[in-house]
Amino acid sequence: MIKKYLKNFDWILFSVVLLLFCLGILTVYSATFSISGGENKALSQLMFGFIGLFFLFILTRVDYRLFKKYSGLIYVIMLLLLLAVDLFGTEVLGARRWIDLGFFRLQPSELAKVLSILCLAKYFAEHNDEMWKLRHILISAVYVFIPVVMVIMEPDLGTAIILFLIWAGMLFVSNIKRSTLVKVFLVILAMLPLMWFTLHDYQRNRILTFSGGSNSDSLDKGWNVEQALIAIGSGQIYGRGMGYGPQSHLNFLPMQHTDFAFAVLAEEMGFLGAVILLLLFAVLLYRIITIAKLSRDTFGMFIASGAAVMFFSHIFINIGMNVRIMPVTGIPLPFISAGGTAIITNLIVIGLLESIYIRHKKIDF
Repeated sequence: MIKKYLKNFDWILFSVVLLLFCLGILTVYSATFSISGGENKALSQLMFGFIGLFFLFILTRVDYRLFKKYSGLIYVIMLLLLLAVDLFGTEVLGARRWIDLGFFRLQPSELAKVLSILCLAKYFAEHNDEMWKLRHILISAVYVFIPVVMVIMEPDLGTAIILFLIWAGMLFVSNIKRSTLVKVFLVILAMLPLMWFTLHDYQRNRILTFSGGSNSDSLDKGWNVEQALIAIGSGQIYGRGMGYGPQSHLNFLPMQHTDFAFAVLAEEMGFLGAVILLLLFAVLLYRIITIAKLSRDTFGMFIASGAAVMFFSHIFINIGMNVRIMPVTGIPLPFISAGGTAIITNLIVIGLLESIYIRHKKIDF
């Protein structure tokens, strides 16, 4: 049994994830060891990574199709967790996104990503042949609209954008007519100006700073990105060496272990390190897309498609805001940025992907 299990495991996917995880631990440690108590952040990330790996291996043993049966319950649990944030959440830096469990601060909006993927995958799989109908498009949109609104109220615009992109990506790979997809896109585009009035002042400032429509002086609103660009540029080809990046260790670069972890990595490992990271991400996305193609059913295909959109969105937006091609949104870099719930969620998604891959052949476990 174990031999058959190991034989059908996607070792390429797992190896890439393990390399990214180790690179993330190294980056978090290097970014924080000079800060008082900073060494605990890397240790904490390592601990939550092991918890995530535990869930990963558990999920590989569970048939992913079981989650299709309980998707309704999963959706209710997701909404209750997001509601609990509003009722019992802990406020940090003006945002109420976490539930303090004493030993751990749980961030339900991170878990909402994988839970939304499971719920949407079930709906898209059951109605894939009819996704050209407006009724099914609207119902699928409602599934994601409720958690998106709840997350925006925290406020967490970045995660809300990811949830929306997951839905949009899964809709794109469904059997929806391309003409209908264009109409949906135009409607969404027309609604974007209305979204402006729902944003908080700091969120508007970030967008204005990015677009140059506000005072984006490097000593004011554009400081974070300015320091990230300096850090990335100073790394040159081979980097300053781990622990020797002046931008992070002299505290010029803010949020160096979370939002701007990529800048730390590029400064200390250089262009070469950044390229290696991007290659690892490319292999990760390639394997996920391969699993989507290999899946024996549409439910597994939609799970893998949602996962691909989730990871790609995180990678593109996070690195984009580090190099000033995207506004700062607080979206973490998968497996690299520090964050307990984030690393657990990412590894849970990998566990689901492994479950799909293992069962793409007619094998009984």
